[in-house]
Order: sequence, then structure tokens, then C-alpha cells
Amino acid sequence: MLNAAGESVAVEPIAFDDLGDDEILVRLAASGVCHTDLHVKITNGWGMPFPILLGHEGAGVVEHVGRAVTSVRPDDRVVISWRVPCGACAICRRGDPVLCQTQRVAQPRVRRARDGQHLARVLATGTFATRTVVHAAQAIPVPRAIPLDKACLIACGVATGVGAALNTAKIRGGSRVAIIGCGAVGLSVVQGARIAGAERIVAVDLTPQKLEWARQFGATDAVDARTGDPVAAARAAAGGPLDYAFEVVGLPATVAQAVGMVGYGGTVVIVGVPPTDSTVTLPLARGGLFNKKVTLTSCSGGDMVPSEFFPRLMRWYLDGTLRLDEMVTREIGLDDVEDAFAAMTSGTVIRSVIRL
Repeated sequence: MLNAAGESVAVEPIAFDDLGDDEILVRLAASGVCHTDLHVKITNGWGMPFPILLGHEGAGVVEHVGRAVTSVRPDDRVVISWRVPCGACAICRRGDPVLCQTQRVAQPRVRRARDGQHLARVLATGTFATRTVVHAAQAIPVPRAIPLDKACLIACGVATGVGAALNTAKIRGGSRVAIIGCGAVGLSVVQGARIAGAERIVAVDLTPQKLEWARQFGATDAVDARTGDPVAAARAAAGGPLDYAFEVVGLPATVAQAVGMVGYGGTVVIVGVPPTDSTVTLPLARGGLFNKKVTLTSCSGGDMVPSEFFPRLMRWYLDGTLRLDEMVTREIGLDDVEDAFAAMTSGTVIRSVIRL
């Protein structure tokens, strides 16, 4: 947990309130260390009140269920989703559940044991813990053939990246695609582009190791952004303007690069979380948004309904289409979270996974 702004992560005992009727207690088996958790730390809480229970990329076993829960039972293996449409708001009723802003989540049930204070949970999950409480709709069953320390990656990074390619952009087969930023989410975009049948997949990054990983996951070309103009280099590698460009860094400069990479009718998808109050200036004419008829959009969590998309990802893993094993660079314990953040910042890991 994070107890206050500017402090390091602390490992402490937690306690729980009684479950609500539609809530479940999950015993976590594994949780990926995602950049969003680091973002919470470096932004002094990301707008949440302290203390904060980190983690949102978890999988485990259902231990107890509320009185009204019928979708899962004790001993079911589940991956926890932070994004579950409510099904009742006007947006859901009109048939656009991926745009729902009223997500189904559990009430605050987790407390810091030493003083009983409720913990805010990152994305209403809080998976850097031996147990957590979530809404039953957040728990998606996992087949026994899938190890939970791999299934946990589906909860955020993989679903976001693959979903950005297949759901947000809807990449067409034979397309030319660029991915700027090849961390875990960017590598998942690479996988999504490969699954969609893209002809050229150009990985762009500042780190040679990440570019090598991108090739392993399906990139056809790699551009080292430290040398020369990455826009010109990406276009040259693809043999012309790109059809799709994914910005997976979250910086104004890389958003502008993505717009520069695409050609007429191209699509730019912003996946990286931008800094607070950041702005970007983009050209409209002379190769800009208007003249090129560029579609500029953003991706939120893969723009998907977990109960539908997670099972697809699991089937792809089981048939070898989606690679999860290779994304786990190392396994750690709860005491190693700060080290995992440092490794993420240095670019030496794809994913650290906490084994619980």
C-alpha cells in the first residue's frame, strides 16, 4: 500500500468488512506490476485519497461470495477486471457498453488493519495483496489449463493492447501499422496487429531490448527512435505512410509523431496515459489532420466488455495465437514491488509478476 504522498510502498496487514450481496472475496495467486500502479505513486495518488492499495492486474481463486452472487462460486479460478459496464445507464441501454462510465465495482471493504482506515483501491481492484474484494461481475472465470500467473496479464496490459488493435482501431488485414512505445502494452498492440493480419508492423522505441522483444512478438520492422527522425524511419520501414499508428507512451511529442506517420485516411490511437494537464499541438493542413482525413481517437482499457473479450484472449492463449508466457520476465514477492518499479522504469522487464 501507499500510505502517503512521496513514501515508498509498504507491506502491512489488511482487514475486511462483510461482503455486500453482489461482492466476492478473492484469494490472489498472482498480480502483474503495471505502469499504471507506478503512475499512481509518482502522481501522488492519481487523485485518490490515501492510503491506497496498489495493483489491478490480478488473478486468483474465489474464497467467499455474497448472498446474491450466482456467476461464480467458491474455488472458481478467476481473472479480475477493473472495467465492467453497468448494463443499466443510458449509454449501455443504447448498445454502447464499452463507453459506459458507470462501472460495476465493490464498495470500500478493505481496511488498513492497524487503524481500520479504508483503503482506496487502484481501479477498484487492489491486487497487490493476498486477498481483495471485488464486484462479482469483475471476476471472469479462467480455465484450469491456464496458469494464473499468466492469466493475470489479461486483466489490464494484454487486454488493453490487443483491444486497442482489434477493438479501438479494428485493424484490417494487410495493413501497415506502427507502435510507438514497446513496453508490455505496446507489445500487446504488436500481438493484436499480428492477430489482425497486418502486413507490416513497425515497432518504435528508444530501447534496443524492447525492439528485440517486439520482433519476437510479431513486429516485422524496428525503428530506434534515438537515431534520426522516427516518423521518416517508420514510413521508410513500412514502404510508405502507415494505415494505423498507436501511441503507447503518453507524451504530446509521440502523439504528434503518430499523426505524422499515418497517410490519407489513417487512424491514430492514443493508448499511453498522458501526464496531468498535458496538451498537444497538431497541424490541420499541409499533411495534417484535415488534409489527410486522419481519425484520432484514444483507447480505454482495450474498449471491450471483459465477459466477452477475456474468454477470446484465453482461447487464443490456449491455441498458441496469443503469447503470455514470454511476457513474464520475472516473478517476485510483495516485498519486491519497489524493485519492480525500478526495473520497469529502466526498461529491463516486460512484466514483473507478483506470486502470492
